[in-house]
Parts: sequence; C-alpha cells; structure tokens
Amino acid sequence: MVEEPNSVSVKSIDDPTPGPNDAVIKVEACGVCGTDIHVIRGEFAPTRYPIVPGHEFCGEVVAVGGAVMNLKAGDFVAVDPSLYDGTCRQCRAGRFNLCENWNAIGVGRTDGACAEFVAVPAANAFKFPEDIPRHYGALVEPLSCAVHGLDQVDLRVAGDYLIYGAGTMGLLLAQLARDAGAAGLDVIDTNPTRHPLARRLGADRVAKSADDLDRPHGWDVVIDATGAVPAIEDGLRRVARGGTFLMFGVANADAVASFSPFRVYNDEIKIIGSMAVLHSFERALSLLVKGVIDCEAMITNRFGLDEYSTAIDTFLAGSGLKVQVSPNSRS
Repeated sequence: MVEEPNSVSVKSIDDPTPGPNDAVIKVEACGVCGTDIHVIRGEFAPTRYPIVPGHEFCGEVVAVGGAVMNLKAGDFVAVDPSLYDGTCRQCRAGRFNLCENWNAIGVGRTDGACAEFVAVPAANAFKFPEDIPRHYGALVEPLSCAVHGLDQVDLRVAGDYLIYGAGTMGLLLAQLARDAGAAGLDVIDTNPTRHPLARRLGADRVAKSADDLDRPHGWDVVIDATGAVPAIEDGLRRVARGGTFLMFGVANADAVASFSPFRVYNDEIKIIGSMAVLHSFERALSLLVKGVIDCEAMITNRFGLDEYSTAIDTFLAGSGLKVQVSPNSRS
C-alpha cells in the first residue's frame, strides 16, 4: 500500500466484497509500470492516498455481485482498469480515456491489484483462455495501450517505422507493427544490452542512434516510447514528409521539447498523442491469444507480494522488461 507519496508498505487490509455489478478477483499476476512509479512518488494528479497500487493484472473470479451476468466464480480473467463517469462531454463523444473525471483501478481513487484480492466492475473483466499460462494475462493491459497507440497513427501497411525505446512498451509496439504489415522496422535504444531481443522480436535494424541507420529521408511513422525529451526532439526530425510522429512515452508534466513548426507545416507532419486504453482491451487480448506477442520474452521478473519493494527496485534498474508481482504466490 502507498500510504502517502514515497511511503510504501506491505500490510493486512480487509478483503473486498462485491457490489451488485462487481466481481472479486484473486490476483494471479500484476505488472509494474512507470505509472506505478508516478503514483508512489505523488506525481499523478488523480491519485488519492492511501491506495493499493497495481493496474496491469489478471486473476480468478472468486465472487460476483447479484446483478452480474457475464462472469461466475472460477472464471479466469484479464481486467481493464479504466474507470470513467460516462456522462461528461468526452465520454458522450466516446473518448472515455479522456474522461473529465477519469479514474483507474490502482491509479486514481480505487484500490488496485497489488493485493491478494481486488474488487472490479464485472464489465471490465474479460475471460482469458485456460490453455495459456495464467500470468500472461497481466500483459493484456499494456498491450491494449499499444493497440490504442497504433490506432492513433492510422496504421499504414507497408510503411517504414522507427521506434525509440526497446523497453516493454517499445517492444510491444514493435511486435504489433510487424504483425500489422510494417515494411521496415527499426528500433533505437541507448542501452545495447536490449538490442538482441529487439532483433529477435522483429526489428530489422537496432542502433544506439538514428544517425547510425543512415536514412536521410526519414521514416513514415516515428514512435517515441521513452518520454525522454532528447529522444522526442530527435524523433521529430526523423519523420518523413507526410509522415506521423506518435508521442506514446510519458514525459514529465513540465517537460518542454523543441521542434520546427515550419517543417511540420511544410512537410505535412502529423504529431499525435496516445493516452491509455480506448476500445482496445478486447482486441489486445485477441492478439495475445493469437500469439502476436512473445509473452515469455516480455516477462523477465516475478516477485511475491512481500517482495514489492524489490520489484520496484528491479523495475527502476531497467535490467529486464516486464516485472510482475504475484500476490498469491508463496516465496
């Protein structure tokens, strides 16, 4: 539990009970991501404290509310953590991820899945096949963010892609782009230890700098999956005429990047952002089940709930990819 910013502890709390439209999930696995770090540090404005973190998760249904029709005890599910009011201007337009009262399980005002049990709206739970390792289900949420990101660029078949960042999100985006018909796929990461896996997962070329790739006319689609201003500024210079730049990585709220407005005008460059999940969770689950993502390669570390601080340290060290906490394992 995050009692207040920068105060994390593992403690006993009451087990949740389901409301009429809720399900209680026995958590199998919960991924750690950069948003969790923002929550821990007090850098995420919607968060209320104390809060149980954890929004990338899957588990077994152990109880359901009286009005629930789509689930029963024993079902195994992946859960979309997105919560929205459904009544604001953005929701009425179908842009639920931009809800004016946006909330999310484990991120905003609702306790999350770094716990043995978590209560969720039953409508947010999607059944996960029994013939796939259960902990893979916690990858559906980050994958759904990547699916929405590629929705934003109006995916171009046979286009050339350049992705900055060979971390979890960069490699998920790379695998999706390759599956969707990218003609060329290049990846930039300043950490050379990440290069072999990027090649294994479909990159044609991997380098520490775009200068090393010798492509003066640029790429049709350039994606930043780092949130780092130097990468963003460099990536904007690499977009081909008529191309698209996707701002996918999460930069600090006060970060400022420089670019050439004339070039955006003259070369008709599109610059677009991507926020969380929108109509993409179920599609992401289908792609994962299809085998588009190498889940075994993506999940590099698993810890018990009592090792949560170690899981956070491992994530911050950047030595692996997806770090998971398994609250119901016994280490």
